[in-house]
Amino acid sequence: MKLMTKAIEKAAIKQYPKGNDLENQKVVAKFFNPTGSWTWYLMNQDPQDPDYLWGIVKGEEVEIGSFSLSELQNFRGQFGLGIERDLYFRPMPAREVWERLNEGQHI
Repeated sequence: MKLMTKAIEKAAIKQYPKGNDLENQKVVAKFFNPTGSWTWYLMNQDPQDPDYLWGIVKGEEVEIGSFSLSELQNFRGQFGLGIERDLYFRPMPAREVWERLNEGQHI
C-alpha cells in the first residue's frame, strides 16, 4: 500500500512551519500496524527532508514526536504485513486527536 499520496504530502508540508502546535493544524493521515497496536497520526512533513514526519504516535503511550517515512514503508511485521494507511480517515484537528487518544478513545 502506498502510504503517502500527493494530497497528503501537500497538506503535511503546508503545516510543517507549525511544528508541534496542536491548536492550529490537523492530522492529515493515519497509519497503523495491522498486526500490532501502534498507530501514527501525521501532522506535518519536512519539505527539505521528506523522510522526516511529525505527529501523534500511539504506541505504549500517546506522545507527540517525529517518525520516519522510510521506516514505516520498510517495516514488515507478522505474516510479512507492512504498515497501512487508514483509507477512511478524514483530516481532523490535532488537538481533538490528542485529547481523544489520551481519554482512551479509538480513532
